[in-house]
Amino acid sequence: MKENTLVEWIQESQNIVFFGGAGTSTESGIPDFRSAAGLYQSEEKLPYSPEVMLSRSFFVKHPEVFFDFYRGKMLHPEAKPNGCHHFLASLEKQGRLKAVVTQNIDGLHQAAGSVNVLELHGSVHRNYCMECGCFYSLDEVMSSSEVVPKCPVDGGIIKPDVVLYEEELNHDTLIQSIQAISEADLLLIGGTSLTVHPAAGLITYFRGKHTVLLNTDPTSYDHKADLLLTEPIGKVMEKLAHQLGL
Repeated sequence: MKENTLVEWIQESQNIVFFGGAGTSTESGIPDFRSAAGLYQSEEKLPYSPEVMLSRSFFVKHPEVFFDFYRGKMLHPEAKPNGCHHFLASLEKQGRLKAVVTQNIDGLHQAAGSVNVLELHGSVHRNYCMECGCFYSLDEVMSSSEVVPKCPVDGGIIKPDVVLYEEELNHDTLIQSIQAISEADLLLIGGTSLTVHPAAGLITYFRGKHTVLLNTDPTSYDHKADLLLTEPIGKVMEKLAHQLGL
């Protein structure tokens, strides 16, 4: 059984890092982008593609359309952590998992109890005024009576602290992610198509023993992984948790 091999590797490891993407949260009811049931496939009738609407230039030119799409499709405050999030949090409490490097913006890793979470693309839970820099919570953004949320201090537009297309990743987060991956002895890669760069390129910094890819759809990295599991990641990690007594 592949799970048995992974259990052995986890038990042997003292420095595990998880690198994940949107597929990590699909079992929590949050759609991914690129699978057959993903956001890109379900929005064909929109006047703009999701990729265009989630770009910096579109946000600046059409903030009303951006926020209409963002609120309707990108925010899922009702979502709860699944087996994957809980398993990783348990591994961190054990001291085996040193970092979660995620492309997700939903905050579910933290909700499950993970502490060292490196959010490459930011978080919907942080929002700031583009004029004065004041920060606002997700609840404050969602409860705003205006289509485009405005800062009550100076009327500036409140922008989600997420990395839009055309924007660069946070430098400090990027460096910390590279360091964590390069120091790991076991790299778990899950729920990601490995097509979004520069994030996907971070796994090339791994110099440890084993790489494990947990993904329901094929990726360009499949042939390079030491172990490949194609069941839904939440179910796989629930089994692992049971076997490891977590």
